[in-house]
Amino acid sequence: MTRNKFMTAEAAVGLIKDGDTVALVGGGGGLMEATHTFRAVSRRFLSTGYPRNLKVVHALGIGDKKSEGMNHFAHEGLVKRVIGGHWVWSPKMQEMARDDKIEAYVLPSGCVMQLYREIGGKRPGLFTHVGLGTFVDPRHQGGKMNSAAREDLVEVVTIGGQELLWYKSFPINVAIIRGSFGDPDGNISLDQEAANVDVYAAALAAHNSGGIVIAQVRTAVDLNSLPARSVRVPGAIVDAVVVDPDQRMSYDLPYDPLISGERRGPVIIDPPEPLNVRTLIARRAYQELKDGDVINFGVGIGEGVAKMVAERGEVGRYYQTIEHGTYGGALLVGLLFGFARSASAMIDGPSQFDFYAGGGLDTAFLGFGELDAVGDVNVSKLGGLTVGPGGFMDIAQNARKVVFCGTFDAKGGKVAIGEGKLSIHSHGSVRKLVSKVEQITYSGRQALKRGHEAVFVTERAVFRLTDEGLRLDEVAPGIDIRRDILDRMDFAPLMPRDPKVMDQAIFAD
Repeated sequence: MTRNKFMTAEAAVGLIKDGDTVALVGGGGGLMEATHTFRAVSRRFLSTGYPRNLKVVHALGIGDKKSEGMNHFAHEGLVKRVIGGHWVWSPKMQEMARDDKIEAYVLPSGCVMQLYREIGGKRPGLFTHVGLGTFVDPRHQGGKMNSAAREDLVEVVTIGGQELLWYKSFPINVAIIRGSFGDPDGNISLDQEAANVDVYAAALAAHNSGGIVIAQVRTAVDLNSLPARSVRVPGAIVDAVVVDPDQRMSYDLPYDPLISGERRGPVIIDPPEPLNVRTLIARRAYQELKDGDVINFGVGIGEGVAKMVAERGEVGRYYQTIEHGTYGGALLVGLLFGFARSASAMIDGPSQFDFYAGGGLDTAFLGFGELDAVGDVNVSKLGGLTVGPGGFMDIAQNARKVVFCGTFDAKGGKVAIGEGKLSIHSHGSVRKLVSKVEQITYSGRQALKRGHEAVFVTERAVFRLTDEGLRLDEVAPGIDIRRDILDRMDFAPLMPRDPKVMDQAIFAD
C-alpha cells in the first residue's frame, strides 16, 4: 500500500476542530518551532473565524518576544485556554492572560513533558513531588494564573505515606511538532535540529488520545531513505507532513551542524563582557562550582557563569546540561538560550527532566525576581504579568545546590565598580527582597525538608538559606551594610556574626 502524508500547511491545519486541545512544541527563539504551520493556523482563523476555542498546551516558551510563536494563537476566539510552562516569549498571550481573555494556567515545563508520556500511556496522570509548596500546589493556586482559570488541574495525594502532586491526564486532540526530514509514510528525523525537546512525547499523547499529529519538516525525502536510527517519530503515529523549505534552526540562525550535533568543533569563545553588575554576580556565583559537578544554567545572569566557564577553557571540568535535553558543548545565550555548539549528547526532554527530578544535578545557576525571609523565590508572576517558570521549578526543587543569581534591586539603580569595590550611586525603585513574594515558584521550606542548599548571590550581598531563615553571609567591599542592604530590604536577615567581605578580585576590572 502506498501512502502519501505530505500536504500543505493550510490543509493540515484544516484538520483542527473547534474546541480541540492542541499540544505545541518549541523552546523559545524559534528552537524546534513549526513556525510555518503556526502562521497557517493564524491565517485560517483571521480569514474564516475557525477553529475556535482551542485549548493550547506547551511545555517551554514559544516565540520571539514580538510576533512569532504563541503570538500566532493570541487572537480572541481562537484560544480559550492556555497551559504554558513559560510565557515571556509571547507578549500578546501575556496580555490576554492579564485581561482574563483566556483561561491561563502555568505548570512546570518538565511536568508538562512527562505528563504527555502519561497521557500517551493511558495512565491517570503524573504523580510527582515537583511543585509541592509552590503556586502549582492546589493549596496555593493550583497553577491558575487569572480569575478565568477555574478548573483544578492538580491535586494533592498521598501514596505510600508520601505526599505528591497529581497532574491529571487529559486528551490531546492535535500535536504540532517539527523535524528536519520527513518521508511519505510520515517518518520524521530530527537530525538537523538543535534539540529533541518533547517532540515524541507530544506526538505519542495525541495519537494515543485518538487525535492527529502534524509534523513540519524542512526537507521531504523518499520512502525508505531514512536510516531507522535517524527516525525519532515513526510514521505510525504521524498523520500529516508539512514541508517548509525555508525552515530555520532559529529565527536568526539558518543551520549549523555544530548545533545540531552532526559535527564537533572547537569551542568558540566570545569576547568577555565589560565589567558590570551582571559579570560581577557571575564571578561570585562561579566560586560555588566544584570540579566534576553536573550543572544547569538558567536564562539570565546564570548564563554569565556558562560564559565564564567557556572563557576560562574549563568546559571539560564540569558536566553541563540544558533542560531541552542537551549535554556539554558551548552553551549559547540570549535569544539562543537552549542551543549549544558541539554538544556531547542529546536526549529527549522528558528523560532530561527525569534526571533532574531524581536529583541528578549537583548545582544549578538560576535567576530570581523576588526573594523573601523564608527563602521563597518568585520568577513566575511579576507585576501581575504571567511569566511562567519554564524548567526552573523542576531544576531548582531537585538540584542539590541552587545558586540564585540576581541584582539586589531593579529599575533605575546605578553603581560604580572598580578598584576592588562597589559604590552605590542610586538605588533601584523596585525592591526584590520583599516581606512575601507575589507567587511561590521555589519553596524554601521544601528545599530545607529535602536537605538542599540555596545560595543567593547579588552584586552587593550573598545570602544563604538556613533552618532559621535567610542569613546574610557576605557583603561587597565599599558597601555600607545598613544604608545599602538592610534599609533596602523588607525584612531583617539573620546576622549571627559580621558578614565576610566578598573577594575584592571580583570587583577588579
